[in-house]
Amino acid sequence: MTHINNFKSTYYSLKTLILTIVFSFVSIFSFANHTTSSSATDSSKIETATIHSSEASENISPENHGEEKFDINKTIMEHVADAHDWHLWGHTSIHLPVILYTDKGLDVFSSGKFNHGHDIYIGKYSYKIEHEKIHAVDENGNVLSDIKVLDFSITKNVATLLISVFGLMLIFLTVANGYAKRGIGAPKGIQSWLEPIILFVRDDIAAPNLGKHTNKYMPYLLTVFFFIWFNNMLGLIPFFPGGANVTGNIAVTMILSVITFVLTNINAKKAYWKHIFLPHVPLWLYPLMIPVEIIGIFTKPFALMIRLFANITAGHILVLSLVCLAILFKSFAVGFATTPLIVFISAIELLVAFLQAFIFTILSALFIGMAVNIESEEAHH
Repeated sequence: MTHINNFKSTYYSLKTLILTIVFSFVSIFSFANHTTSSSATDSSKIETATIHSSEASENISPENHGEEKFDINKTIMEHVADAHDWHLWGHTSIHLPVILYTDKGLDVFSSGKFNHGHDIYIGKYSYKIEHEKIHAVDENGNVLSDIKVLDFSITKNVATLLISVFGLMLIFLTVANGYAKRGIGAPKGIQSWLEPIILFVRDDIAAPNLGKHTNKYMPYLLTVFFFIWFNNMLGLIPFFPGGANVTGNIAVTMILSVITFVLTNINAKKAYWKHIFLPHVPLWLYPLMIPVEIIGIFTKPFALMIRLFANITAGHILVLSLVCLAILFKSFAVGFATTPLIVFISAIELLVAFLQAFIFTILSALFIGMAVNIESEEAHH
């Protein structure tokens, strides 16, 4: 029996390793495809600019005439930033809805009207897109700075958010229906995979920090944990429906942090506020301690926001930087040398996707617990 268990353990470990390596190699080739296709998209525009610029022509040698210099910064930032098109492969993209509001009302059209930034779309105003920012322009293409354009478009990040919401709803409604039909018993199907994780969030994250308030805040903690983890994993998939850097968007992490901030301070006990405005220190320290405690209220959610945003974005940038080295140096040797490192970093990213969801959730539970359990803590002391 022991030999059978050892064999199963070795089998699953080997299977996990193989899947991780395959996933990492798929990521590498897909990122490389995205890089080369992005360069090809703008080649005609750059070649035209080269032909019409006599000054630039003097600095281009005959053998390099018409070639575009690879911009690694532009390529990386295009990948981690939001976009109005969802790139699939080559020159193929999904054109997402553009929803603009100006003083003339709503303008709704497809992002394909911009032709990847080469064309101007004429609606209630004339619009052009530059670095994924849409501006109102005159007939010569000059930006009209006095026209305010509010962009409510369904961008790639927004579309991914909708996909993740529907995906999570489908998963958890399926699990809930399973429990409703079979009751508390041996889980089946997707229940058997999710139940240990749900128990982990309850027993190892919520209960140690929230105590008797665990059940009250479990819906939020479960939601934020699976939302972050699901979107982190989607961001590591470099092809549709993945590839969007949702949790690497500071607006998303800010909203998640604000929700934790609101829950913490709305449900805080009197002893929590007393600790801030009437701390247990000598009176002469009040002018110093009270401002520090007030600042601490805001630095906690700020740290949550920056930590998630920075870690996820840094991981994407690191992998893309390594992928771009071979293209930058135009060397198979460089690509061969960096591939093992890319595979290793990609495997680490799989761990980071879970780890960042865990850290955000446990810190949220900790901050909420500090606010709602402070009376019992003081009574204990």
